[in-house]
Amino acid sequence: MTSSHSDTAQGAARDLITQLVHHPYTPPAGFVSPQPPVHKGSSVLFPNVAAMRERRWLDKSSYTYGLHGTPTTYQLEERLCALEGGLQCLLVPSGLSALTTVSLALLNAGDQVLLPDNAYGPNKDFTEIELKRLGIDHALYDPMNLADLQAKITPATKLVWLEAPGSVSMEFPDLIAMVQLCRARGVTTVLDNTWGAGLAFRPFDLLADGGSLGADITAHALTKYPSGGGDVLMGSIITRDAGLHMRIKLTHMRLGIGIGANDAELLLRSLPSVGLRYRAHDVAARALAQWLGQQPAVVQVLHPALEGAPGHAHWQALCGAANEGQGAAAGLFSVVIDPQHSQTAVDRFCDSLQLFKLGYSWGGPISLVVPYEIERMRSQPHTQLKAGTVVRFAIGLEQVQDLRADLAQALTKAFG
Repeated sequence: MTSSHSDTAQGAARDLITQLVHHPYTPPAGFVSPQPPVHKGSSVLFPNVAAMRERRWLDKSSYTYGLHGTPTTYQLEERLCALEGGLQCLLVPSGLSALTTVSLALLNAGDQVLLPDNAYGPNKDFTEIELKRLGIDHALYDPMNLADLQAKITPATKLVWLEAPGSVSMEFPDLIAMVQLCRARGVTTVLDNTWGAGLAFRPFDLLADGGSLGADITAHALTKYPSGGGDVLMGSIITRDAGLHMRIKLTHMRLGIGIGANDAELLLRSLPSVGLRYRAHDVAARALAQWLGQQPAVVQVLHPALEGAPGHAHWQALCGAANEGQGAAAGLFSVVIDPQHSQTAVDRFCDSLQLFKLGYSWGGPISLVVPYEIERMRSQPHTQLKAGTVVRFAIGLEQVQDLRADLAQALTKAFG
């Protein structure tokens, strides 16, 4: 009784604000709801010095500091592993951050990295400028020519970037053959899996035999389909090899990379519907791509799920069995506008669209359009593409008939 009375008296003597800061109430355990709780915190409190010294965060068995993980981020990481078929996941503030963190973790001065010529532009810029400053060499390969990749792998090659399909021009490479080649040469592969999103194909199980062949690493812009709202910037780095994961994780830690708890909350809320949304985007995009292919102003449709598109056979082999044989693809495609129409006319077409908004990124509810100068984005001849101006469409969740009507009126205004 004496000790309890003394503690009570001491508490009563404390200032009101101190009592608020150190309020002892803890809610009862056992509250369960459909959405996991959001844990926020930079400081993590320890019961004693021994616990502070013994806790480890590298194996996710406990918590030491908010930057190294919370129950919320651990849950998101595990769910993303389930989505892509990986075993370890790191969260970063953007898709581009996922790309750059992988390269910084795995490459040293004197190493070489290979990228497809149709790689995501900011990744090429990072490689050509920032990595070059660090003494890291690079080369660009033709993603539709396996022999070109094979010829450019040297003893200095430590990392090969893969994209399926390529950025903007949408060529779908022979991903299986590329991974087989790199594995035979002992080169680590990293796949930008933003388009596939873990849904079009299994990046760590390309042969669908349980995992005998797959990419070593995936980098994923969660900004797109996992988010689905156009309001979150986040990326992930997923692996199946513990040693490879730890190399990247330590670099991730030293760079001080972290994400916000509220962003993790939004991703956890969106993930259960990602399959439904991905399928809806896919169905609408194919319908609109096929319709645009019939319009006089369009000389080529670049959608890997459509016959005649660059790499369609490779898409069919990898993605064609999904959805009861209908295959799976993202809601993203490009068209080539007949070169008889000027850039001014193409710009007028894009400006005339009402439901399609001008904007980068994709995977959200609003359809987007961007015209591109593809010649400025490529260093090698793009023989798979016909001459003309490339326009990329990201299909949202609007009704197909409304989007088709919008396209029709803009085509008339711009091209007659």
